[in-house]
Amino acid sequence: MRIVKWIFLIVLFILIGLFSMDIYISKQAEADIYKDISKVPAKKAALVLGTAKYMIGGGKNYFYTYRIRAAVKLFKAGKVKAIVVSGDHSTKYYNETGKMQKDLMKAGIPSQYITLDPLGLRTLDSLVRAEAIFDLKDYIIVSQKFHLERALFIAKAKGQKVIGFMAKDIPGTAAAYRMKAREYLARAKAFLDVYILHTAPKFYGKKEKVNYKK
Repeated sequence: MRIVKWIFLIVLFILIGLFSMDIYISKQAEADIYKDISKVPAKKAALVLGTAKYMIGGGKNYFYTYRIRAAVKLFKAGKVKAIVVSGDHSTKYYNETGKMQKDLMKAGIPSQYITLDPLGLRTLDSLVRAEAIFDLKDYIIVSQKFHLERALFIAKAKGQKVIGFMAKDIPGTAAAYRMKAREYLARAKAFLDVYILHTAPKFYGKKEKVNYKK
């Protein structure tokens, strides 16, 4: 019985820790997340965080679709002069950033104002590389609210001046519930990466120039 008690206490402690980190990360980001395009402060660039265009079963991934739409909205409203898309293109068989570029162009964004970061293998990598490789320091992050909160937490911890523009979510769906459950663990990992492990991106590389609309 003593072992069962200790297991219960350990599990309880872990759950409390996860919920505490979740609340902390949400609270520290809430003042810097914008939903209304008219209220978004203008910045030089937007960083769009990548995800797969299609679900594992083959259906459309609306997290992806709505991030693209949000980025287009920012550019066409004159809130940004360039878009950097960051995602995973670590193999020739998987290319998040290439698809993002094509869909932005289809929506009317000139190709010269879209810059690709194909080595944004995870959120932390995308944010650190935004400054280290693309010289972004004061910019807008584009994603869904649950993801934006974690991204803002990481970026601010790295000394970046960032705000978030919230892409439309898909609440009440199975995909949304899966992402929310995954997010608890992702936030715990982000907390450890920032404050304890001091995790670096898997890849750095040479500086790359972002082309801004005049």
